[in-house]
Amino acid sequence: MRMIGRSVGMACTAVLLTGLLPAFAAPPTANQPLPAKKPQPTLQKLMAEHFAAFNSCDWNRLMAQYDDDMAFLSKDGGIVKGRKAIGDMFRDALKPHSAGGFCGVKLTPLQTIVVGNTVNVIWRADAPFLAEPYKGSEAFETRNGMLVAQVTTWDPSAMKMKK
Repeated sequence: MRMIGRSVGMACTAVLLTGLLPAFAAPPTANQPLPAKKPQPTLQKLMAEHFAAFNSCDWNRLMAQYDDDMAFLSKDGGIVKGRKAIGDMFRDALKPHSAGGFCGVKLTPLQTIVVGNTVNVIWRADAPFLAEPYKGSEAFETRNGMLVAQVTTWDPSAMKMKK
């Protein structure tokens, strides 16, 4: 278990720190269909793809990781269920910061612990519009190379923005 956790963390960190990320993708439109699902062969590749897709604001890549019965649980007890609803949520989240989104945030995994098919990640968020780094954590439940549940501590109201 520890070796897998370290491998996932190293894979995520390697992708984030080596500059292999593409330029920001164009924001998705409201009527844009969901992309085809793209299962990943290992937990390491799934997590590396997740962070790379989020960090590059690539809605298509991000949504390709989520299974149809996906559930997203927030720290305040909210839940978003289903791939379409998750797509709508991330359509807003991946907008440019000037439009109320979080495009430009870079999530860097700091620690990863894998238990079975669940990947638990403590991460740091940095962005040009943040006054200081923001830390959070997430648990990703996986099945057959896809994300099926995600629990997050992300709290935009706790992020300190530059004035």
